Amino acid sequence: MCVITNQNLKYILLVFFGFLVCSRAYALDPDEVLVIANLNAAKSKGLAEFYMKKRQIPKNNLVLLFMTDKETCTREEYEKKALPPIRRFLDRNKQIRAIVTMFGLPLRISSPGKTLMEQKKINRMKAKKKALEDKLNSGEIIDLKIKQEKQKELSSLKRAISKYLRSIDKIASFDSELTLVKKKKYNLNMWMPNPYYLGFRNQKLNVRRSEVLMTSRLDGADETIVKRIIEDSIEAEKTGLKGKAYFDARWKDPGTKKVSGYAFYDKSIHLAAQLLSKQKRISVVLNDDQTLFQRGESPDTALYCGWYSLAKYIDAFTWQKGSVGYHIASSECTTLKTPGSQVWCKKMLDNGIAATIGPVGEPYVQAFPVPEIFFSFLTEGYLTLAESYIISVPYLSWKMVLVGDPLYRLNLKP
Repeated sequence: MCVITNQNLKYILLVFFGFLVCSRAYALDPDEVLVIANLNAAKSKGLAEFYMKKRQIPKNNLVLLFMTDKETCTREEYEKKALPPIRRFLDRNKQIRAIVTMFGLPLRISSPGKTLMEQKKINRMKAKKKALEDKLNSGEIIDLKIKQEKQKELSSLKRAISKYLRSIDKIASFDSELTLVKKKKYNLNMWMPNPYYLGFRNQKLNVRRSEVLMTSRLDGADETIVKRIIEDSIEAEKTGLKGKAYFDARWKDPGTKKVSGYAFYDKSIHLAAQLLSKQKRISVVLNDDQTLFQRGESPDTALYCGWYSLAKYIDAFTWQKGSVGYHIASSECTTLKTPGSQVWCKKMLDNGIAATIGPVGEPYVQAFPVPEIFFSFLTEGYLTLAESYIISVPYLSWKMVLVGDPLYRLNLKP
């Protein structure tokens, strides 16, 4: 994964905008947005019409599905009840570049299960594991050196089983799967690389940009939250987003040291804070020690990115109208509805944020939008929320969800 640094960000901006202008794929317009609602969910259609009227999206840009109103649907239901009407609409409306899923549609798609070949491989690996365990437990191996070798073999096999089970994970977010609605066949195991992600630029991928649609969701615990997201986003565009940017790293900036994994994202949080500080259009607060922002420590929050408090929201923030932020942790968008849940996406939306991002299950850290890319482009004000997200998220057909108005364009007031 490529790191976007302070030094080359300006160059990438120029290159990226050059691409957008040449491809005529810039300035997401209302008539390029498809809105999807669920006739089986109370308020879903009404909220869709409310949003479309507010954003002047053509009335015809609405697809009504009839499927479960639960937060999880099966792969079969997704393929039979969601895909056909959406694809029919897209076949007739080639201008569509973004999809908005409305309150009442599922958050995630469950796994269709393992294939016969996958199950056979798992059975073989488990049988080998059991044979090794039985041999070690029987006491027949007396030689200490041989016993240590067999224990190492067993440990290696356990890791291999765990790794293989991760590699055949077919659970996905409803929205992330919809990004590839135009692509008829692809591997459902784990993720697909995103050709719009700036870190993959100039790489040959098995997904083309023409096969990708931007997706976001207008959702929350109830209809009042959805309406507030819409109205706050529009108002913040007009009057300007006010407040401070809070970035919550866990370690000190490693400088020029090459980093990966968690350290890569921690470094990216530092870079996002540095970029916004240099712009001097918003006050930036960076916390770079092991403690997280605590209750009351983040007043007037306009922007936020931090980690890691798993499914345990910390009420440190007073969210400004139009605020945007996300918490990097493994389960923060598993529900937007369950009463009492402390996952970050739900709680941030409950408490007033306008846009957030999170996964419906274990995504692994490299699946999150890269903070320095997301916040750099979003705060420039040229790209919309959906556009800033699509160029900063590395993988599609996976577990991430963007909640917010895709047409929302930040207007920072210095």
